[in-house]
Amino acid sequence: MRTIRTLTSLTQLACSQCGQIYSAFEPQTFSFCCRQPLVAQYNLAEVPAKTVVYNRPATMWRYKEVLPVFEEENIVSLGEGMTPILELKRLQAAYELPNLFLKDESKNPTGSFKARGLSAAVSKAKEFGLPACIIPTAGNAGGALAAYCAKANMKAVVVMPRHTPQVFKDECELYGAELVLVDGLISDCAKKVAQLKESAPYFDISTMKEPYRLEGKKTMGYEIAEQFNWTLPDVILYPTGGGTGLIGMWKAFKEMQQMGWIGEKLPRLYAIQAENCKPVVQTWKGLQGHAKNYMGRASLANGLAVPNPFAENMILQVLRESKGQPLAVSDADMVKAVKEIAGKEGLIIAPEGGALWNGLLQLVQDGIVQRAEKILLLNTGSGYKYLQNIL
Repeated sequence: MRTIRTLTSLTQLACSQCGQIYSAFEPQTFSFCCRQPLVAQYNLAEVPAKTVVYNRPATMWRYKEVLPVFEEENIVSLGEGMTPILELKRLQAAYELPNLFLKDESKNPTGSFKARGLSAAVSKAKEFGLPACIIPTAGNAGGALAAYCAKANMKAVVVMPRHTPQVFKDECELYGAELVLVDGLISDCAKKVAQLKESAPYFDISTMKEPYRLEGKKTMGYEIAEQFNWTLPDVILYPTGGGTGLIGMWKAFKEMQQMGWIGEKLPRLYAIQAENCKPVVQTWKGLQGHAKNYMGRASLANGLAVPNPFAENMILQVLRESKGQPLAVSDADMVKAVKEIAGKEGLIIAPEGGALWNGLLQLVQDGIVQRAEKILLLNTGSGYKYLQNIL
């Protein structure tokens, strides 16, 4: 094993299914053994006490020992992370939910949680000297890749469904990315990415098909613990398309347990999907063996229109381990929720975030979530980008 003095305690990558080890010192995509995502592993015994983060800048890179970049000069940052956790006081009162909170990821650069994953992935691409990145996207990830590649002076190619709201297309082009539009969903964009990679040396930053977007997204879990004074909520609701954030938060919680940063109690995680595209719900219910052949439809919540999530096995494992479950919400109910939260709390959140509110009300009504529990909704992006579809 190569030993160098670096920012990070990263040691190796492992196949998420069988555990086979892969080198962290050269570019990797997913595992060849099982064709499953690779997961970064760290020497957590080397990581300092959690108090080390207190005097660091309020970005996700305050947790640099458990992030994958070796040399400080390779970090590509726009100030992502440390988004606020807000108490939803009017909704608390109206629905008798005394411990209801929302973490607002719309405050990230480019307006969504995608900034975290793309900061980490583009930083690693820069560290490896890769000249160009390509991504299939439902919207927000494309804008984030375009922004971080602009900052890193790298070429970005964004492949996006043609029906995506215009603002997502405009931001990619404004950052200087090459934009390719495709008829269909993100699964069709992934097929186009595979074609384009045959003719140019693009590094594919598709969801969970490289190991480092996951590492950026997991910082949400570290922040939740720090912001709640190293305790965790009872329940976290998360909008789940590709599932990187859901898997990442659970990874963060497990790492923090190993380091002694948090105690034994972990939250139940609920994966909220769109009624139009609910592959994880269908597999969970036993209505299909897996989602590889699932046919979804477009949703107002672009980020939830992911019919064939590559990390489906990992999503299901997190739900089982956390004693949570997936749930589907209609587009109409998402819009209703967005409008209610805007009117009551002064927040214009993404439809993906709106789905959480409706999902929570279902879970409370069914007695699965208790009203007195400490509940965190994770709004993944800004509703301003979706206004042409919501109003």
